[in-house]
Amino acid sequence: MTDPELTAERGHGSGIWPSIRTERAALAADLAELTEAQWATPSLCAGLTVREVLAHLTAGASLDTVRWLAGVIRCRFDFDKQVAVRLAEQLGVDPAETLARFRRIVPSTTEPPLPAIAMLGETLVHGEDIRRPLGIRHAYPIDVVTRVAEYYQGSDMVVVAKKRVEGLRLTATDAPSGPSSGPAVSGPTLALVMAMTGRGAYCDDLEGDGAEILRGRCGAATCSVGAIRLRT
Repeated sequence: MTDPELTAERGHGSGIWPSIRTERAALAADLAELTEAQWATPSLCAGLTVREVLAHLTAGASLDTVRWLAGVIRCRFDFDKQVAVRLAEQLGVDPAETLARFRRIVPSTTEPPLPAIAMLGETLVHGEDIRRPLGIRHAYPIDVVTRVAEYYQGSDMVVVAKKRVEGLRLTATDAPSGPSSGPAVSGPTLALVMAMTGRGAYCDDLEGDGAEILRGRCGAATCSVGAIRLRT
């Protein structure tokens, strides 16, 4: 993995919103022909179906800072309730409406109080939360996945990731990696991203003395946009 100190600088660089739109559109296309049973498939997010995770992505792309703060206040600073309320708003009456709502936000640049790179990370990670249980494979551009990996390696803002990989030496087998120390964890960049955000299933794709350590640090993955704490 490359230096996480580059993340803040790159987070304001070009190409993030086009990448978000591209990945949203690809996910919508992948889900176009799902059956009712497939929509009800448990996702990698604890307690949520793939349909519910898609609604969560729609909710995250529909919240600006004002709406996010208003929702937090309305939910009396119960951040988990805020996530549930926003998800329910975007679920619709059936899977067709859930997908239609998501398609409408594909070009959206609306965001809660988060950097754009965090929105790209949400799109990628929750896309995999949906795809992997359905057996759908998607070829992400390696530069996009690497950028997300750098962000998560250096941040605990949306999901605990930096702390989860603390002391481990992450090595991507499909992209250049920077210097690091500690028990080794190696594998595809996508698997590293998913494991560092708590998806233990992806540890099966990793090798090295640190892989089992990382697996032990993975718990039940959750949907997190809307649960962002105000930071000073």
